[in-house]
Amino acid sequence: MGKSGLDIMLQPRVLRWARERVGYDADALAGKVGVKPERVAEWEATGKITMTQARNLARRTHTPEGFLYLSEPPDDRLLVADLRTPGDQPLRRPSPDLLDTVHLMQARQEWMREERTIDEREPLEFVGAFRNGAAPREVADRIRETLGVGSDWASETPNWEQALKTLRDHIEDAGVLVFFNGIVGNNTHRKLDRDEFQGFALADEYAPLIFVNGADYKAAQMFTLAHELAHIFIGASGVSLFDPLSDASNEAEKRCNSIAAEFLVQEDAFRVFWRNAPGQDARFQAAAREFKVSEIVAARRALELGLIDRGAYADFHHAYAARERAQPSRGGDFWNTQNARLGGVFGAAVVRAAKEGRLLYREACMLTSLSGKTFNEFAKRAAG
Repeated sequence: MGKSGLDIMLQPRVLRWARERVGYDADALAGKVGVKPERVAEWEATGKITMTQARNLARRTHTPEGFLYLSEPPDDRLLVADLRTPGDQPLRRPSPDLLDTVHLMQARQEWMREERTIDEREPLEFVGAFRNGAAPREVADRIRETLGVGSDWASETPNWEQALKTLRDHIEDAGVLVFFNGIVGNNTHRKLDRDEFQGFALADEYAPLIFVNGADYKAAQMFTLAHELAHIFIGASGVSLFDPLSDASNEAEKRCNSIAAEFLVQEDAFRVFWRNAPGQDARFQAAAREFKVSEIVAARRALELGLIDRGAYADFHHAYAARERAQPSRGGDFWNTQNARLGGVFGAAVVRAAKEGRLLYREACMLTSLSGKTFNEFAKRAAG
């Protein structure tokens, strides 16, 4: 027996898999679990480890402890299409944070699907309505019709931040579950990486779902939301990461980019505006004010329509990203943050099911990623 507890024998390749899935080398993992790098090398060569060390290894690598006892590493690929197109960079192995976020959203979707089928809800006709192709303008028009908004819907909002909230509300009213979150569940120690993915869509005729990575630049989130909504309308589930400086290589991503751009900023109106727009970066600021989108969306639309070249767009994007990185992080109201993480439709449905006794209390806490006391307070506020 070692100093840290009972010695056990596990498969070396499984222990190596646990380290590699979080992108650590031996030195980094050793620092996380509080041992020397030589000990990590020994684990991965012989499989000899103590139960205490195995438990600590699982915790530090966000690995379910039972997985360490398997004879082979589990298949931890994404269970939805990986549509990330990171330009010239190789596609990254999905991190545990991304995998766990997708799993949590799939659990929420499955529960909501069951709720809606029990209530005898009709399937949502717009999900997958354009699987067989259609012009971006046609799909964008159908999206506006489904959401009950006109082509100038954003003009009624004071700024693009309010337009983003308004768009989310309309999407949820149409029956789509929408989640914005920059961490895994409610774990503030597990921040999502904006460079790994921007969002994903899970198409389903009863409970379609959109997740937007809240760790991404706020200004980029409106385009992500519209892009993932396009995925719902073409019936293509998948995880997205669009390189702002190169074209998407995946056909579904290209199509959804075009649909999202046409929905947010109609081509005809944008071309008319651009003819009289001021020069340099002021054009993007003016377009952002006119169409109630962020400067990033305005610049992206100008690039797609051939009104600026890729060099001009790259210069703008680099400068914008530098300004965003220089901004201090701002905390928000805790309960407003919870509403964004859970969405109005899903959060209210879980609270209602728990109060009616159709959902066990512990299951409600698991679905919402809230502790008991916090869930109680969330339920009170939802009722108020």
